[in-house]
Amino acid sequence: MPKLGVIGLVGCPRLRVVRYVVIMAGGSGTRLWPLSRKGTPKQLLGLIDGKSLLRLAFERSLATVPAERILVVTGAPYSDVVAAQLPELPPGNILGEPVGRDSLNAVAWPAAVLQAQDSDAVIAQVTADQVIEPVETFAACLETAFAVAESDPHALVTLGVVPTCAHTGYGYLHRGAALEGFSGAHAVLNFAEKPMQEVAEEYLASGEYWWNAGMFVWRASALLEQLRLLLPDTYAAVTELAARPESLNEIFPRLFKTSVDYAVMEPVSAGRGSGRVVAVALPVSWRDVGGYPSLAEILPHDEGGNAVAGAVVCLDASGNTVVNDDAGSVVALLGVTGLVVVRTAEITMVARAEDAERVKALVAKVSADAGQRYV
Repeated sequence: MPKLGVIGLVGCPRLRVVRYVVIMAGGSGTRLWPLSRKGTPKQLLGLIDGKSLLRLAFERSLATVPAERILVVTGAPYSDVVAAQLPELPPGNILGEPVGRDSLNAVAWPAAVLQAQDSDAVIAQVTADQVIEPVETFAACLETAFAVAESDPHALVTLGVVPTCAHTGYGYLHRGAALEGFSGAHAVLNFAEKPMQEVAEEYLASGEYWWNAGMFVWRASALLEQLRLLLPDTYAAVTELAARPESLNEIFPRLFKTSVDYAVMEPVSAGRGSGRVVAVALPVSWRDVGGYPSLAEILPHDEGGNAVAGAVVCLDASGNTVVNDDAGSVVALLGVTGLVVVRTAEITMVARAEDAERVKALVAKVSADAGQRYV
């Protein structure tokens, strides 16, 4: 990856610009199978008015930093597709993982790369599988998060979506005292896993919990220091990788596979390490497009309340999610309700809406019975 230099401003002294955005665009999106498959992960599909989730994440990032300060971490096989979808991005800003090693390494590797080139780097780690509106509000919240990280060399800032319902599909964070001088910023007391319905309702009623957006802002040095204390082997490996990028295929597959929440955010919020966890409120429309229920929320609906995409005809059918990704074909529904119907060139899937979260199990069954070519 080429060195990222400073940006010269016309008519001004050359100023060091230290803010970066790293877009995490890995993962396979199994719960959106068969739309999302090994060769076409969900973040690269043109799901929203022909735009991919990655493209939307890139455009949101441009509201805070220029294109040369945006990096994308993705699977190595998708690097060319990422480059084609983001022609404004310098080719050296695409970090292709030879294998997936979960979210910890998707944040640790770019932090080590940027720290080696810019000791003052402050990074916003954002995801590529969400729809966030309005962009202006998101950019303003990111500005606050950057300011918190810049003011405190030990701060690990996470974005907390202000909940609109007692959702059981998201993790939560418990916010504590407000940070003086920063609107919408609070200390984080702890993180909570996806709750049961009763617990989610208690969280919502208390007003003290936010959805965990899985997006972070920190100094590269702050994250790496927590890794040095909590996971010294990972710290040593990513530091070596930043110094010897030619060793990617040797070092990366050996990295400990875990999430950044388990490895860093949760232990630091519990008092381990040397950092402190802060949450900044994200009062936006936020949809994590993880499966068909969330996809249905953003697709257009017909007069029967069916969420539809592609050539679809419904008669006396209501409350279905129907996606036809097979050009030259039509999907027709008659007298049914509460189904998820997805057609691609090779696969047709039909499921009850209440079973949509079990698609991962179906993919495993298809792989075993029909072969790997279909997953």
